Order: sequence, then structure tokens, then C-alpha cells
Amino acid sequence: MKEYTVQLGDTLAKLCYRYQTRKEDMLAKNPSLSSNGYLYPGKRIYLPEPIKGLYQENICYYEYGFRELEKDRIELSVQHGVTSEAIGTSRLGTPIWLFRIGTGHKKIFYSGTWHGNEWLNSWLLIQFIHILVQKQAKEETWYGIDIPALLKEVTLYIVPLVNPDGAELVQTGRVAKEKEMARILSINDGMKTFDHWSANAYGVDLNHQWPAGWKEEARTSPNRPFPRHYGGIAPLTEPEARAIYELTMREDFSHVIALHSQGEEIYWGYRGLEPEESKTLAERLGRVSSYEPVHTANSQAGYKDWFIKEFRRPGFTVETGRGQNPLPFQSSARMWVTAMPLLLESCLFPNFAT
Repeated sequence: MKEYTVQLGDTLAKLCYRYQTRKEDMLAKNPSLSSNGYLYPGKRIYLPEPIKGLYQENICYYEYGFRELEKDRIELSVQHGVTSEAIGTSRLGTPIWLFRIGTGHKKIFYSGTWHGNEWLNSWLLIQFIHILVQKQAKEETWYGIDIPALLKEVTLYIVPLVNPDGAELVQTGRVAKEKEMARILSINDGMKTFDHWSANAYGVDLNHQWPAGWKEEARTSPNRPFPRHYGGIAPLTEPEARAIYELTMREDFSHVIALHSQGEEIYWGYRGLEPEESKTLAERLGRVSSYEPVHTANSQAGYKDWFIKEFRRPGFTVETGRGQNPLPFQSSARMWVTAMPLLLESCLFPNFAT
């Protein structure tokens, strides 16, 4: 029987996928493991015999974080020449990667996993990149859209993982810098489970960090580092938020989409400052995805809010999932079917930067 020593970053789902086995078989071989528990480095476990053809494509079967992103980043660069750039680092020093696809004048920005427990959107955006570059190389269409022609008209800027530390904490119950765990546990009231955690490693909600109604939002949010909704002591204090801010100020984006995963809705307005076309564009996104366009959520200080306020261009917060975060793996199929045509449809919008 083959043995394995758990490494930092391992989870039960990752090991099942890597060794092509079922969770039930892994648990049967290792009675001390829990189906909902974390794995801790150094633990010895037994690996069941692999089963061929167990997993299919286009479904996420394991937690997707910065380690998986790095593997995909290298693969996309080597096999398809996709360029990437570290636009900053997280609070714990993890690179925040930007991917660039296309050569057109119209620049569009997509981002995901602002909240640690919404990491399925990182997987979704990386899959979107993989399919795009494959279709481009084969000169194929996707949902009736000529992809090589499209990528001559647009340049897509994609940050799949805005909050790598938060995602790692949710997925593995710890972060790579062990010395930071005392701070994190204090913020989490000593609890060692983190499914509810949406903040970064310092307990700041990165989507409450933006100078667009920040003071008003702060009055109704936690006033100290917290697993969710705490906006920090001031806007843009966190390196993750500053990296996105500097990127947005540097580039001339036509419009932006920030992916979240709660409700299958499309928020498209902010205090009436959005362009008049925004409602029609949101309705187009709704038609291809089945999501519901909503003018605004009952919150402020989000990235989309700031983009609309700063540039008076269309900005959208798109909630790709439905249920309690972190969404289960099987939600990935529904997210794929609904969100991929939405992202493509947004590429057909006019260039609002001209």
C-alpha cells in the first residue's frame, strides 16, 4: 500500500484528484481523516488504488489557490505565450498575477477572488483564459464569436486571484507564513475553521477598501480586523487593493467586471454616476447568463463603485454562484455554463475609453 506525507497546501480533494481516487476510498483507507477537515503537513496517509477516467473536464474537483495558479501560469506561458506580470504582492508576500490576452485597443479588466471563500472564480477565470488561447490557436469560434478576430480588437487584463492569502486560509486552514497564524486566530476568535473568511490575512475586506462611500460603509461595518466586511482604517491601505488601484489608474480600461459568487446577479450602478448605457449592457449580460441585473446592492466602497465614480464608465459586480460560500465543487459546472458566455458578451461592448 502506497503511503504519502502531507505537504503544505494539500487538501483531501487535491490528493484525490492528483492520485485519481474517490474521497470515499481515501477516507476508508484513513479513518482518522474527516471529509470536512483540514490536512496538516507531516501527516502520513495511505493512498488507494487509482481509478482511470474518474474525473471529467470543465469541472473543478479541488481547491484552486496560488499554487495551482502558478502551475497554470507557467503552462500558459510555455504552451501559448500568454504574458503575465506580478502587479504586487499580498500582505504575506504572495504575488498577485495579471494575465494579458489579445492585442486590441479596447481594454477590458476581469478580476476574481476578492473574498477568500469565493476562490471558485479564480478557477473559472483561468479556464476562460485556457479556452480563449486554444480557440485562438485553432482559429475557432466560441458561442458563435470568432475568437482570433475578437482578440485583435480587445486586450483582456485578468487578475484571477486578488486575495491569495484569504483563499489559502479558507482552503487549508493555515497560511504559508506560520508566524501569522496567531494574528489570524485572534481575529477569528480562536476558531480554527475558516469557511466564513472573506478578508485578507490582516482581516480587511478588499472589496470594502475603495474611496467610494467608504466612510458611510465603515459606519455599519466592523470597526476592527474581522473575517468579513471590515474596510480597514482608511481606503486603499491593503497592498492587494493598491495593486488593483495602480493597475486601473495605469491602464485605460473601457469597462470592468469583478467576479463574486453569491446570488447570480449583476450589479451595474453606483449613485447614478454610471453611463446611461450601463443598464442595457447589464441586461445583455443577463440574457446570456440567466443572471438578474440589479442597479445596486445595499453597500458601498466596492471596486466597481469606485471605478464608476472615478471614470464614469461601465463597471459590473457579477455574482456567479448561488448558495453558501465557499460553494461546493459541483457548482463549477453551473458557473461555467452561465459565466463563460457572459464574459464573452462583455467583450462585444463598445469601447468606452475612446
